[in-house]
Amino acid sequence: MRRRLFLAGLAMPFVATTARANEPDPVDVELILAVDVSRSVDAEEMEMQFNGYANAFRDPRLADSFGGGPLGAVGVTLFTWSDWNIQEHLVPWTKLTCLADCEQFAAMIDAVPRRTHLYTSISGAIDFAGRLFGQRFEGTRRVVDISGDGINNSGRDLGLARQAAVEQGIILNGLAVLDRSPPPSGMANAQPLDEYYRDRVIGGPGAFVMAADGFEAFEPAVKRKIIREVAGLSGPTIEYA
Repeated sequence: MRRRLFLAGLAMPFVATTARANEPDPVDVELILAVDVSRSVDAEEMEMQFNGYANAFRDPRLADSFGGGPLGAVGVTLFTWSDWNIQEHLVPWTKLTCLADCEQFAAMIDAVPRRTHLYTSISGAIDFAGRLFGQRFEGTRRVVDISGDGINNSGRDLGLARQAAVEQGIILNGLAVLDRSPPPSGMANAQPLDEYYRDRVIGGPGAFVMAADGFEAFEPAVKRKIIREVAGLSGPTIEYA
C-alpha cells in the first residue's frame, strides 16, 4: 500500500505538468490570415499577394504593434482557400513577439506552394477558420483576416457562415482587392466589392474592410490592416489603402 501511494505521489506532478502543457498559450490576439487562391487570381497577382503578406511581417512597425498589448504576443496562422471544400493550412500557428519572430513567419510565407483552384467560397473559408481557433493559443480577441477579389459563388450561404462565426465571438475583417477595369457585360449594376464585403462578409465588434486598389496596393493595405487589427483601433468601416 505504501509503495502504491509513493508511486501515485510521483505521478501527480507529471500529470499536472502535462495538463498545463496542453493548455492553450495566452496571447493578445489570435489572428488567422485567409488568402484567396481562386482562378480570378492569376500567377502574378498571387505572387503580389504572398509577397505582400511576407513583406508586411518584415516591417518593424508590425513587430512593434505585436509587442504593444498587455501580453506582448500575438498568435498568427495562414491558410489559402478557394472552392467550398478546398482550404490548405500552409503556415502553422506561430507566436510573434518581436521582429525576429516576424521574420521567421515571413520566411514561412515565402516558402508556401502557389496553387490555384476554381471557385470562391468565402463561406467555406469562414467555416474552416472557425475550426482553427483554440488549437495552440487562447486570445483575448479572435480575428479572421479574409482577403479576396470576388464574391461568394461556392458553398453554403455566406450569411449563415458569418452568423455562426460572430456567435462564436469571432471578428471577421475583410481585405477587398478592387478591380478598376470596366465590368463584363451584364454585371454593370453589380455591387462594388468593397461594399459587398462590408454588407455580407465582415462581422463582430469593430469589424472593417480594407480596400486595396488592385493587387499593386495589396502590400500597404495588408500592413495597415494587420496593425489596426492587432491594436484594436477604431476607424471607418471601409478604409482605402
